[in-house]
Amino acid sequence: MSLMRLILQEDHAAEAPNLFGLAEGMMFWTLVIFLVLLFVLRKWAFPPILGYAAAREKRIQDNLDEAKRERLEAERLLEEQRRELAEARQQAQGLIAEARQAADRARGELLNKARAEQEEIIARAKQEIRLERDLAVESMKEQAVDLALAAAGRLLEKRFGAEEDRRLVIDYLSRATPPSAGTN
Repeated sequence: MSLMRLILQEDHAAEAPNLFGLAEGMMFWTLVIFLVLLFVLRKWAFPPILGYAAAREKRIQDNLDEAKRERLEAERLLEEQRRELAEARQQAQGLIAEARQAADRARGELLNKARAEQEEIIARAKQEIRLERDLAVESMKEQAVDLALAAAGRLLEKRFGAEEDRRLVIDYLSRATPPSAGTN
């Protein structure tokens, strides 16, 4: 083998390598090998590779579509949550307003009831005072009649002049009635 090497080295050493030169034999065989390799790849390698690439592309597209649907669903749910939160706030404010109105109505009703009871108590007290006054006046009248009758009885026992009758009645009345009973 070393001899062969020497021969090849001598042949190559004499010739300068030409990069742009065409060797027809080598080009023919390169083309044949390329076409055979292309046929083999196209027949047995490309279909599985292209099928795998298509399946992968479909999975990626399905994942993108699913992500888009989920994003749209999340946005819809978020908007629905916001709307429900706003409705809940409005309902809470409405309930608070209703509670305030109910409290105001209850307070007003209690005030009105208290005023009515107060007026009723005052009216009852006035009526009791009137009854007591009427009873006191009636009692005073009865006492006055009794006193007048007693004084008249005394006068009949002793008959004096008009002036002396008057003095006798006043004297009897002053002794018979206490000083506070004669005043209102």
